Amino acid sequence: MFSRAGRIISPYRLLLPLCFGVFIAADDMTVVVTLLPDMMADLRVGVSELDRASWSITGFLIGFTAAMPLMGRISDRTGYRLAFLAALGVFTLGSALVAMSPQIPGWLFGGPPEFNWLVGMRVFQAIGGGALIPISIAAVNELVDGRHRAIAYGLIGASAEAGGVFGPLWGGGITTWLSWEWAFWLNIPVTVVAALWIMRNPPGSRNRKVKVDIPAGIVFAAALALLTVGLVRIGEPDALMTISLAVTAALVVLLVVMNTRSADALFPRPLFHLVSFNFANITHFLVGAVLIVGMVTVPLMAATVFGKTPIEGGLQLLRMTIAIAAAAVIGGIITQRIGPRLPVLLGLVITSLGFLLMSGWAVDVAEPAITAHLLLTGLGLGLLVSPIAETALFRVGDGQRGAASALITVSRMVGMTTGLAAMTALGTVQFQQLVADVPAFSLDPVVQRQIIESAQNAAMDVFTRFYQYAAVLAALALVPAYLMTRRVRAVPTASEEEA
Repeated sequence: MFSRAGRIISPYRLLLPLCFGVFIAADDMTVVVTLLPDMMADLRVGVSELDRASWSITGFLIGFTAAMPLMGRISDRTGYRLAFLAALGVFTLGSALVAMSPQIPGWLFGGPPEFNWLVGMRVFQAIGGGALIPISIAAVNELVDGRHRAIAYGLIGASAEAGGVFGPLWGGGITTWLSWEWAFWLNIPVTVVAALWIMRNPPGSRNRKVKVDIPAGIVFAAALALLTVGLVRIGEPDALMTISLAVTAALVVLLVVMNTRSADALFPRPLFHLVSFNFANITHFLVGAVLIVGMVTVPLMAATVFGKTPIEGGLQLLRMTIAIAAAAVIGGIITQRIGPRLPVLLGLVITSLGFLLMSGWAVDVAEPAITAHLLLTGLGLGLLVSPIAETALFRVGDGQRGAASALITVSRMVGMTTGLAAMTALGTVQFQQLVADVPAFSLDPVVQRQIIESAQNAAMDVFTRFYQYAAVLAALALVPAYLMTRRVRAVPTASEEEA
């Protein structure tokens, strides 16, 4: 039995340190969901300032995404191992800075703890964490042969989702037994293990002819940050929103011009000549927007509507994310055997159905409906991981896989960032409209109970609307998903490769 298990694992052995690094980075993306109440208390952010507090997540997503194109090109130039080690170094330093962020204002100018410093350090930490995913995806083509490639993509996707599973639970445990800073201090020994492990891998192919367009990378990061600022204000339009979106549009035009004129573009132009690659990016953008709805609203609903503890909220999210991780591997197996079309279309239909069922939840929703609906939604999302990666990288040439892997990951992350910003803005406005006629407090216990119930019903209404939006987006993604797989054949079998 052990020898058979060894044969199954053997083709993917060199991927294990990469999967471990991806797991660590993904863990820190979601760990803050359950750390946030304690972080807000320590850094003097009121409960009414949730839009401000959400920047601890939004800022991480921006940094996570902004670094990907640059690190993708660096990986093409230096080889995946050196790029992976550099990304781990940034992530480790960033983790320490996040843990120390309450003290930094005092050390620098004797000021009190300030939440903005934590957001800034989270952005820096995310620059390293975000680079790990495209580097690992690009490395698949060097470390795994063609007939095992689809499952390898599924394993990396499963590692990312497993980190997302573990993050809220880890954060809940940390806040129960330690202070929130330890969630970041404990990253350091773990990243050291990952660095020592990856050193046992070959360095990967290097292409010294590849140039890294740093100015274009800075313009991309600025455009992403300003887009997020503009979208966050979309619920209450003002001058800041208008200016942010206008400057974003100008920066996008500038980025296109820079990319067109560059001899070695940050976003290699041949990639955009691949129809399957373009539609894969559109599909992944929509999937990212759908995914963030579940990742944020499920634990938030558990805390606000159902009155559950952080650990209980993490366990509720676990039902969806563990299904994503398992289905990512299943999707890889299906993609490897019959090609990407069936798993990606089936995954989107199941995802849409799952969110549609969740949109029917009420305050009194109970088991087994909660678990069944979350598992179904996670199953659909997980089936999408491997076919999208396989389709996007199907015809990408050597020397461009790092950039292509970064772009396909960026599409999903921009979808997540956009979705989170829209949820923050629209959710706040919708909730305020629903409770506009509800008094803030009453000394009468009966009236006070009615106020609490009204607030719970209003929050549930907002959450279920988001589930409706997610179901619609998943259904819309069927169009680009179908188009992206039109010319992509199944993964070659062993006999085809030998021939």
